[in-house]
Amino acid sequence: MNKSELIKVLSEENNISIEEATLVVTTFVDSMKDALAEGDRVEIRGFGSFKVKQYEGYSGRNPKTGEIVNVQPKQLPFFRAGKELKEFLND
Repeated sequence: MNKSELIKVLSEENNISIEEATLVVTTFVDSMKDALAEGDRVEIRGFGSFKVKQYEGYSGRNPKTGEIVNVQPKQLPFFRAGKELKEFLND
C-alpha cells in the first residue's frame, strides 16, 4: 500500500473527501518526520515505533574498483514492529 492508496481507503471508509483524507495523511506523516528530525521517538501502540539511529563514518572499499572511500557519518530511520503487529502477522 502506498500513500495514495492509503488516502483512498481513508476517504472511502470514513466518507470524507479525497482532499480531507490527503490533509489527514499528510499531516500525520509530516508530524512523524518532524519528530524524528528533532531526535524524538515515534511510537504507535499496537503497530510499532520509529527512531533515528546514528552511524559513525568509516573507511570502506568500492567493490568495483577496490578503491578506498570514506563513508560519512549518517542518520537513518529505524522501524521496530510492535508485539501486536507481530502476533497479527503470525497468527
